[in-house]
Amino acid sequence: MELYVILRRSGWSSGAELEQAAARSTRVGEEEMADDVRWIRSYVLDEGAGTVGTVCIYEATSPEAIRRHASAADLPVDEIIRVADTVLVRPDPQAASA
Repeated sequence: MELYVILRRSGWSSGAELEQAAARSTRVGEEEMADDVRWIRSYVLDEGAGTVGTVCIYEATSPEAIRRHASAADLPVDEIIRVADTVLVRPDPQAASA
């Protein structure tokens, strides 16, 4: 599998809506596509005007697998970018909420 960044801009109108999307994503990934996609982490973006987006890190067999996963989980996808390398300066800080 390769590592990918998925950009989802202003995908949700509330945190509650995003939580529902995360549950669908987890279910589809674990139950239907475990050999093709693996959700690593997401950063939630404050897009203003009450909407939120995400930058998601996934392992996947291909961008097409990510698109199939997004379609099955009813998730938006604005852009998919393959990660060429990782430079870790320090670990992510502790999240304010999970």
